[in-house]
Amino acid sequence: MNELIEDFLVYLRRERGFAENTQKAYIRNLHQFVLWAPNAGIERWSQVTGETLALWLEHRAWKGDGSEKTTVSPSTVHQKVAALRAFFKFATEEGHLETNPASALVAPKRSDRLPKALSFGEVERLLAGPWSLEPRDLCDRAILELAYGSGLRLGELRALAISGVDWERRVVRVRGKGDKERLVPFGRKAESALRGYLQAGRPHLSGPKSPDCLFLTQRGHGFASNTLWARIRNRAKRCGIREDFTPHSLRHSFATHLMEKGADLRVIQEMLGHASVATTEVYTRVAAGRLRNVHDRFHPRS
Repeated sequence: MNELIEDFLVYLRRERGFAENTQKAYIRNLHQFVLWAPNAGIERWSQVTGETLALWLEHRAWKGDGSEKTTVSPSTVHQKVAALRAFFKFATEEGHLETNPASALVAPKRSDRLPKALSFGEVERLLAGPWSLEPRDLCDRAILELAYGSGLRLGELRALAISGVDWERRVVRVRGKGDKERLVPFGRKAESALRGYLQAGRPHLSGPKSPDCLFLTQRGHGFASNTLWARIRNRAKRCGIREDFTPHSLRHSFATHLMEKGADLRVIQEMLGHASVATTEVYTRVAAGRLRNVHDRFHPRS
């Protein structure tokens, strides 16, 4: 059963161009199903039915041991359904299975949580430092300025190449979800931080075997996801940014602040790399909510 999962991974990577994190999540869920399958007497993919998948989803909708079980979030179950639907669609289209047992699966509605953006003051505090002229600090500063200045995802920051920076037009060439390429502008503050890092920081981090990645670790390697996440998170903690901050908060802040300043929704969609404007529309609700709070606090007749 694992061999077909490996074929599916190749399909996701080469033909569908799924993001690395999505690939990992789908494959992880499928391996979980394979580990559970013997409990239901399943030894081959052809034995799987819609009832089997429903039973597994019910089983996976709980976590913990003994009496300490708690339900997982609808988003987690939604992801498992998405993985099963994509896998069995692939398996039937490629002729590995005659019928698709996941065709009738319905994903639960995900919770309608709004993205949490930082305030202008919090962003200013984060980007203000203090900063030293050490290569690590120069790197961190450039990462934060670009993360907020261009609204890039963590994986996009990791994958940026030196050759992807167009100084004349002040844009970066980004390869986002679905392997789609886009050009995203960055401001003068980000430009200054990037130039400082490339001139006085990166030369001290790079070695003979360093990749073309724009941002490098202390050992001269490209960043792993968890390493970059921790670097950004630690910097925010040192600056006293609230506990629920994540590196993705900078992307949310980028979009929310543009919306509050009157930027066109379609332009924000293009810069974020969203396939559908419906995904971007959530920021109109965030901006409206923040403006409502300001009105309630300061208007004399609120």
